[in-house]
Amino acid sequence: MARRVQLLLGTRKGAFILESDPARREWDLRGPYCETWPIHHLIRSPDGTLYAGGGSPWYGASVWRSEDEGATWTQSSEGLTYGEDGPKLMTVWNLTASDGSLFAGVEPAGLFRSEDRGATWLHVSGLRDHPSRPSWEPGNGGLCLHSIVPHPTERERMWVGISAVGTFATDDRGHTWEARNHGVRADFMPDPHPEFGQCVHKLALHPARPDVLYQQNHCGVYRSDDGGRGWTEITPGLPSQFGFPLVVHPHDPRTIFVIPLNGDDKGRHMIDGATAVWRSSDAGDSWQRLSDGLPQQDAYLGVLREAMATDSLEPAGIYLGTSNGQVFASADEGGSWRQVADYLPAVWSVETSIVED
Repeated sequence: MARRVQLLLGTRKGAFILESDPARREWDLRGPYCETWPIHHLIRSPDGTLYAGGGSPWYGASVWRSEDEGATWTQSSEGLTYGEDGPKLMTVWNLTASDGSLFAGVEPAGLFRSEDRGATWLHVSGLRDHPSRPSWEPGNGGLCLHSIVPHPTERERMWVGISAVGTFATDDRGHTWEARNHGVRADFMPDPHPEFGQCVHKLALHPARPDVLYQQNHCGVYRSDDGGRGWTEITPGLPSQFGFPLVVHPHDPRTIFVIPLNGDDKGRHMIDGATAVWRSSDAGDSWQRLSDGLPQQDAYLGVLREAMATDSLEPAGIYLGTSNGQVFASADEGGSWRQVADYLPAVWSVETSIVED
């Protein structure tokens, strides 16, 4: 049976797909899809369906669906609303399929669920019913729910990340939520350790250790060993506390990858114009810089929170997309890199899929 490796790209001007064989040396590009709407996230669900989430400045938030590898798409925003008296939804930031449901994280921050493959949506209202919600404030990118992390085996449990509000968790399928930010700094607040108000940039876990969470924050990188109830900072060894993406190795829950940028007030680009990914193989106790094949001079690139991903092959592939429209790929877990696309619109998200023919 033949296999294809796909990179699913959400960009400022539509969705694209890069495709290769398992050797991952040559890549073909398809797209743009979704009528070149701004697409924050493109995923493939376990049943093979492609979903794209984004938003139009004129028409608001919407989700697109394709069941034929992008040849045709349907679109629906039915139910993606806070009601006539609520704020208008601007865009969908994240789509996550879990246990037969499809979840959407949106701006202004909230969570929606679909039980009919994106045709209609239900507001998971318990999150915005949290007592802290009237005090939620946006980050530089808006007040967005950008990370959705379901527990891999217990469908009642889920974590979400909201900028600039923090991490919240539910143990009852979204009816009630708890802020889980203890130990995470918010240096820009009068109290640098508030109950909420931290600017989490990305939240992730590995299914083999579902109570071990990692996050890239505005103010450092952190690990939680107890489902987010307490966090330990693992920034030491990195050249900067500031970055956006974080991914966990597909086969090793102690190996994570981040991309430090030069700081929140200095342009938010690669440090000294030299592109690098940093890897920890011991859950954040130490870090290694990976840059072989990445541009090391005059590369003032940015990489956004959803724009790094891994595939599930051996050895694992690591991929990143830039705000300048390049895509870089490593077929050896970050040891060496190649540029596989250029001149795309700003890349907002990268996901991977292994397709069996």
